Amino acid sequence: MSEPLVLLHPDADALVPAVAARFITSVVDAQSNGRVAQVVLTGGRVAARVYAAVADSPARSAIDWQRVEFWWGDERFLPDGDPERNETQARDALLSHVNVDPARVHPMAPDTGQGAEAAAAAYAKELTTEPVFDILMLGVGPDGHVASLFPGYPQLTVTDAAAVAVHDSPKPPPTRVSLTFPVLDRAREVWFVVSGDDKAEAVGKALAGGDVPAAHPKGQERTLWLLDQAAAQQLG
Repeated sequence: MSEPLVLLHPDADALVPAVAARFITSVVDAQSNGRVAQVVLTGGRVAARVYAAVADSPARSAIDWQRVEFWWGDERFLPDGDPERNETQARDALLSHVNVDPARVHPMAPDTGQGAEAAAAAYAKELTTEPVFDILMLGVGPDGHVASLFPGYPQLTVTDAAAVAVHDSPKPPPTRVSLTFPVLDRAREVWFVVSGDDKAEAVGKALAGGDVPAAHPKGQERTLWLLDQAAAQQLG
């Protein structure tokens, strides 16, 4: 696994276009040998801005969007189309603006009354091909959580399932579905995209190897912490 590399940007307005440009370049590189690029999306305010910046970039035409497979690292277990779902956010900001192959877009199941455990099992079944992800994007919560893996929760130690249900989340909504650490580690590059001084303590702990979930995911080739100065202010 790779050692973390920190790349600093003055503020969120500089971070967002830099991550968007990196995303486009990395997907093009992944496709250069004829492969289908495998991308894991995240949610949150910065991610939404990054997706919109990709959609707005003239360089997006360099990507063959039909040859990109999209996954999600976690999902808020809400009805289909709910604006709080990570899938809805990504579709509104990016996926509805590019010519993706619908068969290569893999959202986690919405709440249809079947329960989050069934949604997690269904997603794990989709992942039985064990794709190696080219880019896995993650945000970091103020408590150091990544995806929907929260400090002190039993899902942190799950190694025999690709996806798990999460109940009684410390942030709303209370029910979620998340990939587990063994799957998050199945990426060539892991990108932590973090902005804001409310994340600074968690970022500092994670990069110091502290006991927070964000300290754990590592890319097989690169682990990038793409930060603005506010999120980086507790780094040594």
